[in-house]
Amino acid sequence: MAEPAPPPALARIAGDLRVRGVRALRGRNLWSPEPVVACEVVPGALSLTRPADAAGFAERLRAALPGAPPLPEGASWPEAVRYAAVELQRLAGSPVSFSAVVEQGVGEPPVVVIAYGEAELGTEAVHEAAALVRACLRGDDPRTERVVAELHAVYLKAHPGPTTTVLIAEARRRGIPVRRAPGEHVVQLGLGRNLRRIDATMTDRTSVIATDITSHKDRTKRLLDRIGLAVPRGGVANTVDEALEIAADLGFPLLLKPLDANDGRGISGPLHTDDDVRGAWPVAAAEHPAVIVERYVGGRDHRVLVVDGRVVAVAERVPAHVVGDGRRTIRQLAEEENRNPKRDASRPAHTLMPLPLDAQTERHLARAGLTLDSVPAAGAAVHLRSTANISTGGTSIDRTDQIHPRNASLCELAAAAVGLDVAGLDVLTPDISVPFDENGAAIIEVNASPGIRMHTDPDQGTPRDVPGAVLDMLYPPGSETTIPVVVVTGTNGKTTTTRLIAHLFRQAGRRVGFTTTDGVYHQEHLLMEGDLTGPLAADIVLSDPRVEVAVLETARGGILRSGLGFDACDVGVVMNVSPDHLGMRGIHTVEQLAEVKALIPASVKPGGHAVLNADDPLVLAMRGRTPGAVVLFSFDARSAPVAEHLAAGGTAVVVEDEGGRDTIVVRRGGARTPVVAAEEVPLTLGGAARFQVQNVMAAVAAVHAQGLGLEEIRAGLATFLPSGITTPGRMNVLRTARGRVVVDYAHNPAAVRALAEFALRSGARRCIGLVTMPGDRRDQDLRELGRAASGLDYVIAKEHPRYLRGRPAGEVARLIGQGLEEGGLPPERWETVLSEPEAVARGLEMMEEGDLVLIVADDTAAVLAQLQPFVLD
Repeated sequence: MAEPAPPPALARIAGDLRVRGVRALRGRNLWSPEPVVACEVVPGALSLTRPADAAGFAERLRAALPGAPPLPEGASWPEAVRYAAVELQRLAGSPVSFSAVVEQGVGEPPVVVIAYGEAELGTEAVHEAAALVRACLRGDDPRTERVVAELHAVYLKAHPGPTTTVLIAEARRRGIPVRRAPGEHVVQLGLGRNLRRIDATMTDRTSVIATDITSHKDRTKRLLDRIGLAVPRGGVANTVDEALEIAADLGFPLLLKPLDANDGRGISGPLHTDDDVRGAWPVAAAEHPAVIVERYVGGRDHRVLVVDGRVVAVAERVPAHVVGDGRRTIRQLAEEENRNPKRDASRPAHTLMPLPLDAQTERHLARAGLTLDSVPAAGAAVHLRSTANISTGGTSIDRTDQIHPRNASLCELAAAAVGLDVAGLDVLTPDISVPFDENGAAIIEVNASPGIRMHTDPDQGTPRDVPGAVLDMLYPPGSETTIPVVVVTGTNGKTTTTRLIAHLFRQAGRRVGFTTTDGVYHQEHLLMEGDLTGPLAADIVLSDPRVEVAVLETARGGILRSGLGFDACDVGVVMNVSPDHLGMRGIHTVEQLAEVKALIPASVKPGGHAVLNADDPLVLAMRGRTPGAVVLFSFDARSAPVAEHLAAGGTAVVVEDEGGRDTIVVRRGGARTPVVAAEEVPLTLGGAARFQVQNVMAAVAAVHAQGLGLEEIRAGLATFLPSGITTPGRMNVLRTARGRVVVDYAHNPAAVRALAEFALRSGARRCIGLVTMPGDRRDQDLRELGRAASGLDYVIAKEHPRYLRGRPAGEVARLIGQGLEEGGLPPERWETVLSEPEAVARGLEMMEEGDLVLIVADDTAAVLAQLQPFVLD
């Protein structure tokens, strides 16, 4: 029965359905511990309808996706897109383990989240899913077969080959970090100074000279011949006439092969006549203009794999063949075998290649007087190729236990002579268990970057742990594979804390890479400037072989846009959670913001540490989200959470009174270790900057968890001075002739409240504040910032045109002014100056001896430059 046509009204508006913001999140994210593709689905004019309202739509969509379950009853349009994208990935060869439709705030489109095997496939599948939904709604032909074929091609191009796949799997089984950029074949194993790189079995130890030698097959033969190893006699021809001259010198049978080619391409033999040579010449010359002509060596084809100077696997390779049954043709037998799932090249996990039914097969059969339509006798084996390459349909039999010890030594010598760390030697011998010099064996080729699936998945015999041998070479037993990774997040204080932790490690003699909202650094050197607290910055640091410790500031925006830029961390620090950036990317409440920040303790390794602020209930609640040990930091050592934690044998960094001075102390169970008086740490400005004391506690907890000694910590704290160099835009205190000026990038109410508290504790005669906030914050947040600053003696509400972010000029300052009034600051004690430079000039003009001017800066570099002429040395 024909499916009902879609309602004309819905068909006409099908084009309204769109996906936007499609992005691949490479790491752990708000929705899943695995990588996902996320996007918003905007139904447009369809928003008041559902798929069930379109007669026949669900049936058409399911019919377009063979093997799909029914579309869930009551599904929305975003759910239809999710359903289609999941099924398209499945049909393309990459089943999906997780998907969801996540509602955002009122008036915002939902987010569709779908796991992926390869990011390129995941993102393309989402776009194609939306197109498929639109086509089915209109009643158009969805052309799914073409789409699936294209998506499958995208997947195969992006997915690593079988050798790389098994190496990645073994590395992950061993707990070695694996990093692979989308579309890249080179894979990074390990992190920082312990990283290694592989491309299949080519490693960062593989000699360029060795690969150059092996790419020139005649040069390889001459090298092996010079050290006494048996190789076929032959020469190199550039024309068919030269090939015939060499053939006359060598005598038949012969073999022709390109000077440089892989996977058995262009090889013909055995050749018995001049006409055979003429016929084989175009096949070889099509692969390389220079062709090797050499004596044909009989015997069974073996691949001997040498890793790090040692034979680790041997396989006998059997050429592609069929076995007759007396009824079917060679073509029919091959087609039947090609239906074997192991030969399905569309599946990344396949272990065999399809049997070839091409012109080269026809030529090979013709030499035996056969065609593809010949019917072999029952039990008769018919070879389809003269060579036994797995890539051309060959099969393998494990012979590792049969190789004669002397033969193994000769193969190891050959690999060493060429200079390869991983070498695949092609050996022809009647019997690998008999010494080569006793049965006429010869080494035919030495291959760089040999494939290993014939050894890990032989058709007969014992699978060999070749991936283990390669990884043992890269990381000998006992070697380190990673570096300490410390991650810092929170609403306020994370940049300063990140810099302080990096400084403490650096002062202790470690080479540190760190990321902040200011840029990416190696040691004290700025590598890249900008607000870099996401996966890009993490990549730069974790892929730097000089780095011994990584300290990564990780902000809300980067997590929501791209997920975490690391798989796991050794220390995860959460400073605090307070309202900031609410109303953006589906985060509308501080509790939702806490869920984002909680990804950091959730990513801590089982043997690592989550450093949590016990004075913040939202952060303290993250204790149950981490696999690591919890370290608390708190101003109140006697609070119930800290007391319970210590009673259970936990560790906390707290402030305690010692001789009338606030002292930072490490407590573990009943043990107590004083570190330093808060007022002696320059960053705290004599202890007056309480929020800086909190930053110091967090940093001490992080480095103490990583084993830094007490004296190293004290020395580092004493040498970390708040300035435009060590902490640009963070509590930069400048002395002028009339008083002090503090410049800080405090752009949320909690940060401004902390700065105001510091100012009022500083002993200044009068505290003048210049405050602002980016225009993309909510109205209530701008007013709340005004209330936070209302305790100052005088306030200038200012703006910067670069940070209005869609608001009209004057609106940011006006809303802050409303907050100042709500906080009780009378009109005569505040004013509006819209230009930041003019506001700074106004603050300096008002400044009298003993005053403190507190500047919440938008453009910190420009503000510091404007102040420089007034700063005393």
